[in-house]
Amino acid sequence: MNDSEYLLSEYSFERSFDERSAIDWMQNNWTNAFVFCGLYAVMVFGGQHFMRERQKLNLRRPLVLWSLCLAVFSIVGAIRTGWYMLYVLSSSGFRRSICDQGFYYAPVTKFWAYAFVLSKAPELGDTLFIVLRKQRLIFLHWYHHITVLLYSWYSYKDTVAGGGWFMTMNFSVHALMYSYYAARAAGLRVPRPLAMLITSAQISQMVMGVTVSALVYRWMHHGDCHSYLDNIVWASLMYLSYLVLFSQFFYQTYLRAPPQDRQAGLAPPKTAKLD
Repeated sequence: MNDSEYLLSEYSFERSFDERSAIDWMQNNWTNAFVFCGLYAVMVFGGQHFMRERQKLNLRRPLVLWSLCLAVFSIVGAIRTGWYMLYVLSSSGFRRSICDQGFYYAPVTKFWAYAFVLSKAPELGDTLFIVLRKQRLIFLHWYHHITVLLYSWYSYKDTVAGGGWFMTMNFSVHALMYSYYAARAAGLRVPRPLAMLITSAQISQMVMGVTVSALVYRWMHHGDCHSYLDNIVWASLMYLSYLVLFSQFFYQTYLRAPPQDRQAGLAPPKTAKLD
């Protein structure tokens, strides 16, 4: 067994996962994502109204556990999908890594592709901690949650090209981000440059998202890059809007912020401040 075969060897739960049933379920039920988003909007804005005249809750321990669980999930997902993407890149090249639909069906990644899209629903719970702790809730936070959930479920049902890059990048960034959140919630002092690094990684993810979407559009007409024009349009608009919003956040938080805020070091997008 060579190194690549060892790194790509699958676990029994990955090998036995029925991706065809998962894809069929998503094709029939992906619109439920709108229901989750509607309930989420009620939680966000109704919850803020409910908490307006009430004392904020101390949820530090539950927040540590929540962030730690998501961090572990993201780390494992990043490792499993990352090894597969590296294998495809090294064996078949960059174009194949974007256009190949094998990410949705390969024994190593088929489970993690489905776990990724499903995880976007429970991740909405991030906002509940902000609402109950009466912290500043920025537009980027709830906009990002809603659009990622909708696009992930919408795209998985069609197993479109580019999904391997989108999911692997998101797993990797979330591995850093939720680890950071867990450390901050636990009261650990994390160096400010690390927060800047995470936001920079998020911005790089958006640049790559736009690039992948453009390449899928270019190669789709050659017949070996499966996607649809409407999917590419939505992906491009989503990643472009993220790029603008995350860049604006970086500038306002780390470059334009008052000296005291710069010294304190605000957390990266999605939670604003954790303490």
